[in-house]
Amino acid sequence: MRDAQERRIQRLEEAERKAAAAKQSQLAANSRVQQAVQDTFVWVTRYTRTYNEHWQDEGRPCPDEPFPPHPYFKDIFDVFDLERVTWIEKSRDLMVSWACVAYLTLNAMKVPRRGVLFQTQTHDKARQLVRYAKHLYHSQPLWLQNAYPLTKPLNLQSDLELHFMNGSSIVGIPGGADQIRSYHPWGYLNDESSFQPECGECYNQALAAVKGKIIFNSSAGPGWYSDVRRGIIVQAD
Repeated sequence: MRDAQERRIQRLEEAERKAAAAKQSQLAANSRVQQAVQDTFVWVTRYTRTYNEHWQDEGRPCPDEPFPPHPYFKDIFDVFDLERVTWIEKSRDLMVSWACVAYLTLNAMKVPRRGVLFQTQTHDKARQLVRYAKHLYHSQPLWLQNAYPLTKPLNLQSDLELHFMNGSSIVGIPGGADQIRSYHPWGYLNDESSFQPECGECYNQALAAVKGKIIFNSSAGPGWYSDVRRGIIVQAD
């Protein structure tokens, strides 16, 4: 009788030790995940990768690399955190579109039910922005992907959409104010704004529809975006 009782006690103690170890392991895993996604700069420079189609011409060791830890990326992400509406005038090859996509992708990935809309000139260019987001997700370590799962594998998702199990989503749309009206996202990126004829109307629609972050990003070009940026700069001075 005593031997049976002692065995039961030993089994209970062993079960408690395993439960405590499993809890500790889960806490450590959660801590590692939180450290990885604590801010966008940490995530993009340590836990995911971009791709560079010109890597051979530029003498890079491979096409996939983390974001370079340039201070201006941190400044951009800090501005996104602080401002509801951000206007960017960019030069090419600075990876600013990648940075905009990364910021909004991370927010959709880690915060439940955050819709994100990417808008640019054409369906093909919108697909490219969604492809950026998918590449950033796929390039993470598996333990991060497991922490923020998708509704279905990447190869089964539309080339204009990315859906997370937490209810968040990323959708790419072409230019045009009418394209925005059926959406009420948390985040909105208008990319290459200078080259969208209805950019001003898109801005007005975004102000009404978007609940969180609005980002307009473009290289130089004539039109509404250039005019309104010049007005903002003059007013600020």
